[in-house]
Amino acid sequence: MSETMGVGRLEAFSDGVIAIIITIMVLELKVPHGTDPWQLLAVWPVLLSYALSFLMVAIYWVNHHALLHHARHASTTVLWCNIVLLFCLSLVPFATAYMGENAFTPFSTAVYSAVMLLAGISYVPLRAAVAAQWKGKAEYEAMWTRASRKNYLSIALYAAAVPLAFVHPAISLVLAFVVSAIYFVPNAWLGEKG
Repeated sequence: MSETMGVGRLEAFSDGVIAIIITIMVLELKVPHGTDPWQLLAVWPVLLSYALSFLMVAIYWVNHHALLHHARHASTTVLWCNIVLLFCLSLVPFATAYMGENAFTPFSTAVYSAVMLLAGISYVPLRAAVAAQWKGKAEYEAMWTRASRKNYLSIALYAAAVPLAFVHPAISLVLAFVVSAIYFVPNAWLGEKG
């Protein structure tokens, strides 16, 4: 049954879930009462947490869209791998609010990094399930190799960010921004021709 299912429905469902994740994050932003600029400045941890998480969810959405564009069909494996990814991404609003409300304490920053690590890990089986649909096609195999390099590098950085949050939370935050920067680096850096 699901072996012949088109990808459009899966993509529409995923887009809806990701839109809800972003909406939940923005609803967590509480407007300070009063017009004193210092009151606005006091919520900078929450705003920075939101900005970082919005950027990361946007990167997942863009990559998810590109990945599903290459899927031939929504197999049972693709469907379940996608559900696991969406579950992990659904934890981002909680981790974002927890880190922001606790002003980047070591533990809250480690929790945030762990959630981002979990999301990065959960993307691997989905990518592999779609790649399996193109097994034996050399041009696609090269593309999957380049994509996996970014994915694995991100996972390694998030894995380092979890314990480094206890050294200093700023290190973990820098690593999170480095991960986002990796996805803006052209693929030529990863060995892509042209």
